Amino acid sequence: MNGDTAALTERSSSSQMPARSQHIEQGTPAFRRTAAALFLAGFSTFGLLYTVQPLLPEFSRHFGVSAANSALALSLSTGLLAVSMLVAGLISDRVGRRGVMITALLASTVLSAASAVVDDWATLLILRTLLGIALSGVPAVAMTYLVEEMDSRALGLAMGLYIGGNAVGGMSGRLIAGIVADHWGWRWGIGVVSLIAVLSTVLLWVQLPPSRHFQSRRGGLRELPARWRQLFADPGLPSLFATAFVLMGVFVTLYNYLGYHLLAPPYRLSQTVVGLIFSVYLVGTFSSAWMGQQANRHGRGRVLGICYGLIAFGIVLLTLPWLGCMAAGIALVTFGFFGGHSVASSWVGSRAGMMRAEASALYLFAYYLGSSLAGAVGGVFYTHWDWWGVCAFTAVLTAIGAGIAWRLGRRAQPQPAALALSR
Repeated sequence: MNGDTAALTERSSSSQMPARSQHIEQGTPAFRRTAAALFLAGFSTFGLLYTVQPLLPEFSRHFGVSAANSALALSLSTGLLAVSMLVAGLISDRVGRRGVMITALLASTVLSAASAVVDDWATLLILRTLLGIALSGVPAVAMTYLVEEMDSRALGLAMGLYIGGNAVGGMSGRLIAGIVADHWGWRWGIGVVSLIAVLSTVLLWVQLPPSRHFQSRRGGLRELPARWRQLFADPGLPSLFATAFVLMGVFVTLYNYLGYHLLAPPYRLSQTVVGLIFSVYLVGTFSSAWMGQQANRHGRGRVLGICYGLIAFGIVLLTLPWLGCMAAGIALVTFGFFGGHSVASSWVGSRAGMMRAEASALYLFAYYLGSSLAGAVGGVFYTHWDWWGVCAFTAVLTAIGAGIAWRLGRRAQPQPAALALSR
């Protein structure tokens, strides 16, 4: 609704509320409640998802499993999250956004707490698999809720706070679990993060306003194949989906097995120190915004290539035996990853036109699939060739990603795949 229409409506009758006023505006109590609730929801979602990453060496010791098998505790969760996100949004189209998010976070909390008390490896993997399915209900729905309920002038800040919750949650879940596990064991590490998620679930239920602009839609599942075919017909989008797979695959694989490397001789670092490595995530909050600005100035393809160059240099440093070089290496990898992810995800939106939702879902599917598959395969390389094998595997993935970035750079002009549907 434009400004003139809104003004006329406001003056016409005191009983007729302007449509814009029904949306949540920045600075209002409703905005603060919504932003806080979804920040905590994102915080807990990614805290629960990644809390096991620093605990993988502990799983190997406690359950007597290899590094590759231990990594399944994360890979199964992210793999099922990737698949489930494709349908979680469709479920929310029918039954509503708020209820799906609350139910998803509650179920995830219960499953995470249960995984802290089991003493059978197969049972823990089953619980982590179910956790990935349950968690999909938050990231697949939260952004849609914000777009529907927020005033356009408040949307940017609200979305930024939610995404910030995701990043801080992913870092904090790893950090808290690692430090707590060092003092009281891995069960308490998972348990403390699960307790935080319980509190977040309660606040989400109490604070999040009901949907005012949700309209139930059916038949979305039948339309998906045709829409996906349209997206894959675009010359650039499949390459961007591959970029998501490669970036996340490299990032998660290195973090999965770096703990094994640093806990072993000659370093023998404590679990607390290894957990503190994840504080390097803070450079990602700067990288994602700064690299996005550079992409606008110098071109997405060029900046994405630079991000891969930073990742490659970081991997080289990670092969060196000195802790200072390794710290600089993981910082460079993290900087390059967050920057590349920011550039690629925004590029998807510009190419997809009116099919941004479907394209974003496929991008996230590839993103978490990369975490699941590459993270698991990296364990095989670690088992056979130790840390050098992990670095070699991620270096090959990085080279593939750089080639994809070079091809994308030659297609500077977006060709929205949705144009055919809009004719």
